[in-house]
Amino acid sequence: MKWAIPYDSASPREPNMKDERGHYYTPSLQHPEVRMYVRDNEGVIEFRLYNPNEPIIWEKHQWVPYSAIQQAAEMYKERATDRNPLALYDLEIAKNLLKAH
Repeated sequence: MKWAIPYDSASPREPNMKDERGHYYTPSLQHPEVRMYVRDNEGVIEFRLYNPNEPIIWEKHQWVPYSAIQQAAEMYKERATDRNPLALYDLEIAKNLLKAH
C-alpha cells in the first residue's frame, strides 16, 4: 500500500483524513508525520506538502496544480535524473479523497 489512513480515535472505523489545513493523505509509510494536502480549486486538483519537522516547506510553498507537477516530472526525465516528483503526488488518491468528502 502506498499510503496510510489515519484514524480518528473517537471513531476508529471511520477514516479521518481532514484537519485544520484540509484533506490529506500520507505519501510515505516511512514518514507518517508527513502529509500531502489536496484540494479542488475550480476543477483543478492542487497539492501542498506539510512536514512538521520542516514547517518552512508549508510556509514558503503554495498550492501546486497537478499539471505543474507533471511538467516538473518531464524535466527530471529529460535530465535523466533518478528523482521522480510524481512519487509523492498521486492524482488518483487525491480524486478519491476529495470525492469521498
